[in-house]
Amino acid sequence: MGAHSRPKTAERFSTRVIEAIADVRGVDPTELDVPLYWEIDLEALDRLCGGDTDDIAVTFTYDGTTVTVHGDGRIEVGGAVYEA
Repeated sequence: MGAHSRPKTAERFSTRVIEAIADVRGVDPTELDVPLYWEIDLEALDRLCGGDTDDIAVTFTYDGTTVTVHGDGRIEVGGAVYEA
């Protein structure tokens, strides 16, 4: 799949991840069935990928979908790529 533009602007990196997952699933972020914090520690995700470290990537499964977040701001959700 091609690159998507960045979801709505958000301060926290974890919020951007939630928005990207919701976009791929075609729902509002508040309508996701599984809270992201059930799958990954949100504070740790924000610290690892929300800073200036471009050479880090974190991959996890969210409700059956593979999600990879990169230190440079890219978010991959089930093959869709959201650029920083």
